[in-house]
Amino acid sequence: MWREFPVHPPSNCMNAPSFCPDPAKVLVVDDYSPSRTMAIDLLSVEGYRVLEACDGHHALACIPVLQPDLILLDISMPGMDGFEVCRRLKQDEATRLIPVIFLTALDDRRTRLQGIEAGGDDLLTKPFDALQLSARVKSLVHQRRLNEDLDHASQALFSIARAVESRDPHTGDHCERLSKLAQAFGQYLALPATQLRDLTWASYLHDIGKVGIPDAILLKAGPLTLAEQAIMRQHVFLGENICRPLRTMHGVLPIIRHHHERWDGSGHPDGLKGDEIPWLVQIFQIIDIYDALTHERPYKPAFSVDKALAILWDEVNRGWRNPALMAQFEGFLQEHLAVASLGSQP
Repeated sequence: MWREFPVHPPSNCMNAPSFCPDPAKVLVVDDYSPSRTMAIDLLSVEGYRVLEACDGHHALACIPVLQPDLILLDISMPGMDGFEVCRRLKQDEATRLIPVIFLTALDDRRTRLQGIEAGGDDLLTKPFDALQLSARVKSLVHQRRLNEDLDHASQALFSIARAVESRDPHTGDHCERLSKLAQAFGQYLALPATQLRDLTWASYLHDIGKVGIPDAILLKAGPLTLAEQAIMRQHVFLGENICRPLRTMHGVLPIIRHHHERWDGSGHPDGLKGDEIPWLVQIFQIIDIYDALTHERPYKPAFSVDKALAILWDEVNRGWRNPALMAQFEGFLQEHLAVASLGSQP
C-alpha cells in the first residue's frame, strides 16, 4: 500500500544526531512511478522521511496512520483525483492541518483555481525544479510545525478550562451544553464559520480565569461579600490574559472579558452599554444564562423553559439584555425544542 525510503541526514546533523529534530515525513502520492521516484530521490537527499502511495484510495487509507508532515499529491490519478483526496483531508479534523502541494502537468488558471477550492496549499508543475520543490517543502513543513505548536497550546487551554469546570461539581456539563447551544443558535442567526468557532471556543474558555480564584470564594454556597465579589470579578481579566498570547483566540477574548456586561451599562468590568457590547458577547450572554437557569445549582432548582424565558424577559425589562436579540432567541428556542421533540419520538 505504501513504502518508506531511507533518510539521508542533512549535513548539519551528521556530527550531532542526538540534537537533530525528527526528520519531517513527506508522503508522495502519484500513480506514475517515474514521477514518484524523482520526488523521492530529491527529498530523501534533503533529509526527509519519504513515503509513497500509488493512488488516492491508498493515500487516504494510510494518512491517518502515518500522519505525514506534508503531502505531494498528483492531480490526475485513476479512481479518485487529487482534488477529491485533498477535499477529504481538509474536511477531517485529524488531517486538515497537513499541507498539500499539488503536482500536475497542467499549468492553467482553471487548474490552479480548482486546487485552491479543494484546499491545497501550493501547486507545482511537472517536471518540477529541484530547488523550487525543496524551498516549498521546507516552508510548508515549517508552517505545519508552527500550526501544530499552536494547536497543542490551544488544547492546553481547553484542558485548563475543563479542570476549572471540574472544580465545581454543580456545573456538570455546562460547557459542553453551551457549545451545542451556541452552534445551534449561531446557525439560526446565520453567523459566519469564524464566529461560530469563536462562540464554540468561548463556551469552554469564558470562565478559564476562575483557575486563579480561591476555592473558598469559587465554591461558596452563600452570597459573596463585597470583597469576595471584587476578587471573583477578577476572573475575566485573568482569563483574558491567559488566552491573549494565542492569536487564534483573539475572537474569544471579548467574550471572556465582557460576558458580565449589561445592555444598560450597569455590568462589569467596563460598563459597556447597548451595542458597545460586542455582538457575539450579547449572543453568548443569553445562552449562558439560559443554560444556568434550566439546570440545577446549589442555590436553585432547574427551572422550566417557560420560567427561564420569563426570567430572561424580566432582565430585558430591567434593561440588562438586548430586547431584539432576546426575541430572536425565543423564536430559535421554540424551533429548536420542536425539532428536538420530533427527534426523540419513537
